[in-house]
Amino acid sequence: KLSINAFDYNCHLDLIKLLRQEGELVKLRRARQKMSELFPLTEEIWLDWLKDEIKMASESSEREKVYELFERAVKDYICPEIWLEYAQYSIGGIGQEGGIEKVRSIFERALTAVGLHVTKGTALWEAYREFENAILETAQPAPGSIPSPEQQQVLCSQLEKIHTLFRRQLGIPLLDMEASYAEYEEWSEEPIPETTIKNYKKALQQLEKCKPYEEALLGAETPKLAEYQAYIDFEMKAGDPARIQLIYERALAENCLVPDLWARYNQYLDRQLKVKELVLSAHDRAVRNCPWTVGLWIRYLLAMERHRVEHSIISEMFEKALNAGFIQATDYVEIWQAYLDYLRRRVDFTQDSSKELEELRSAFARAVEYLKQEVEERFSESGDPSCTIMQNWARVEARLCNNMQKARELWDNIMTKGNAKYANMWLEYYNLERAHGDTQHCRKALHRAVQCTSDYPEHVCEVLLTLERIEGTLEDWDAAVQKTENRLARVNEQRAKAAEKEAALAKQEEEKAEQRKQARAEKKASKKAKKTRIGDKRKADEDDEGEWGQEEGFQFHSSELPSKRHRGEGDGVLPEEDMEVETGLFGRSGPEKPDSPAIPKEKPSTSRKDIPKVFHDSSKDKVTVFVSNLSYTMAEPEAKLRELFGSCGELVEVRPVFNNKGTFRGYCYVQFREEGSALQALALDRTAVEGRPMFVSPCVDKNKNPDFKVFRYSTTLEKHKLFISGLPFSCTKEELEDVCKAHGNVKDIRLVTNRAGKPKGLAYVEYENEAQASQAVLKMDGLTVKDHVIKVMISNPPLRKLPERPEPGRASPFPAPRQLYGARGKGRTQLSMMPRALQRQSNPGAKAENGMVQNSPATSSDPPAEPKKMSNADFAKMLLKK
Repeated sequence: KLSINAFDYNCHLDLIKLLRQEGELVKLRRARQKMSELFPLTEEIWLDWLKDEIKMASESSEREKVYELFERAVKDYICPEIWLEYAQYSIGGIGQEGGIEKVRSIFERALTAVGLHVTKGTALWEAYREFENAILETAQPAPGSIPSPEQQQVLCSQLEKIHTLFRRQLGIPLLDMEASYAEYEEWSEEPIPETTIKNYKKALQQLEKCKPYEEALLGAETPKLAEYQAYIDFEMKAGDPARIQLIYERALAENCLVPDLWARYNQYLDRQLKVKELVLSAHDRAVRNCPWTVGLWIRYLLAMERHRVEHSIISEMFEKALNAGFIQATDYVEIWQAYLDYLRRRVDFTQDSSKELEELRSAFARAVEYLKQEVEERFSESGDPSCTIMQNWARVEARLCNNMQKARELWDNIMTKGNAKYANMWLEYYNLERAHGDTQHCRKALHRAVQCTSDYPEHVCEVLLTLERIEGTLEDWDAAVQKTENRLARVNEQRAKAAEKEAALAKQEEEKAEQRKQARAEKKASKKAKKTRIGDKRKADEDDEGEWGQEEGFQFHSSELPSKRHRGEGDGVLPEEDMEVETGLFGRSGPEKPDSPAIPKEKPSTSRKDIPKVFHDSSKDKVTVFVSNLSYTMAEPEAKLRELFGSCGELVEVRPVFNNKGTFRGYCYVQFREEGSALQALALDRTAVEGRPMFVSPCVDKNKNPDFKVFRYSTTLEKHKLFISGLPFSCTKEELEDVCKAHGNVKDIRLVTNRAGKPKGLAYVEYENEAQASQAVLKMDGLTVKDHVIKVMISNPPLRKLPERPEPGRASPFPAPRQLYGARGKGRTQLSMMPRALQRQSNPGAKAENGMVQNSPATSSDPPAEPKKMSNADFAKMLLKK
């Protein structure tokens, strides 16, 4: 895998882990070396590597290699544990020449780096004191002997070193500094100086101010970005550069993949500390951790130029940036512009020709070619549609090199790339000619602009007339007036034709809408007449009522059901067709028909045909909620829903909706006494009721509110939210949270289910900010959860496609159902609107159940025969014959 993609961070980790388990030390060392060349290594990886190398280092030459490894390790991140390990390892070489001074040097560097660490700095101070105490013990004279003046001087010098360490430590706010003060009192034979006591008390006060931030970090979950930012703001107000640098380094050790944090740290170092080694080291680590962020590379190039790094090194770093793999075409335009600006600043334009100028021109040409070839091939766009790089090149040639001929060639090239229709591009070229060219070329440019501009031709016409008014002859003025008048006349003619065409289309749409409205009215009247005739027949033979409805596949609902109307007709709440869309959008399919026994031919005793009609009062919509997706087999739905919604406020009415055979339809209306109760009831949306998620939505007439949306989740790009697919169906919300919270603060997790409440293996995870979500994508994509490899991406659902309109002139005898789409654009339901009596069945003797013909096992595999094609007239005859 690494031979294909050397930048696969997790693959490096897996390889190192396997080689360490197998004990392949030579291959392990090589694998770690390759990874360290590409990425800064974490504290854990460095400590494992160092411990392995320490075990194998026995000779002095091998110890030097370990020292070199330590020096590399302390440059990646500021880690107290690595510094402590480094100092303790160096004590082992104390017997070598200059060993003591080398140990002291490492300890002093360690204190400079992490001695201010509030929670971990104490360990370094104590280790340093223990080392000096050990030297003091070796300098003590033998018992009973009198030390010589030289020995006495060495003892006093060593004692002073330990005193100094105590005093330095007590002036820094560190945890458990009270214990260090007590230890100093016990160790010192002299009273503690007043200055030391004063500094100690000041440090204690500072520690009290730091404690809330340290406690917040201790109690927070990874990555602790908000807590670290608050700590950074606190230290910035205090203004101690060493402490500001340390808290930034602590934050970056846990959030090395957050580009914004690196950018803020580098900005502070660039503007405040300005120490070359610190600044360039931080910039280098930033681009190694986040190579995809073009802004970090640009800041690095500027920092190197600011600190006068050699040109060859800057050019080499720019080449690395081009190979970093940016995620947008515009990123490559930005990095090229930054590098070209740097090259331009190197040129001495007082000379007609120089090596630097030729290099600049060569770089401009290479940039144009690179965007055309490399970038456009990868992204299908150059990222520079306005040719800003070529514009800058033309400005350099015209203003700094006095080479208008080259500038005009470049602008000709710019205009041939699709920019000739824009007035602002012509005016930019005109201004360049005006400043550095001549009037003739200005006039020529404006004449071309009048001819080619399509967005704002009036503007360029006005500029041309202004030029001729100031500098032109009468002939020039006449030519300009004639040209502008002809051009504006053509433009106005084109605009008039476009307006007429638009008006004709609008009129045509109105006529079509009127025709559709008339057709719907005629169809509605025809259906009403059919129902009347069929109703007369049903009254004549009531015993066959259930069988008729079962055979033909139709159900006629009681008047308490909202009538099925087309949008724009009637004024009731939520027509049945609209309710299907309401619950069917974004992944919700239509209601599932429960498996129930066949309806008997006799009229059932549960029929609600005689119940008085109840019409919905739309004036009470504000105190009413619409409840759907309930189980069709729910016993006593009214009592059940009263129990569920009773806690929301005083109930006025709970009205379940049944069909004329007494079957519960799975939805109802719940009316409250007060509007606040209805709003409170909306919080019960998605509550599990008998194993299904109950949908609770406002009671809104969608005919009057066509833009009303009940889907409560965003369907646009959300950079702080992740979409996860491929999850096992058994994965719970708690289990997924355990996986996700390791990469940031999880605000919400939503497992996607179908209408029956069963998981679909999808989830949305919301983090506090974009940085945490980006970090989680990098670390979780491809992760294995319960033997399932999951896919993780930023939440950005595709746009929902609208249903296709039928071809004109091909009307259907029955209204086609509205196409329902899921959350990611896939169709959910396709209902057959042909009466089942008209469909050929492979097993005519099969028993009908719940209005559906069930094929027996013996014949279910046989393909159904093709139904006979029938015309609209055939349908009408069949439905109207007595």
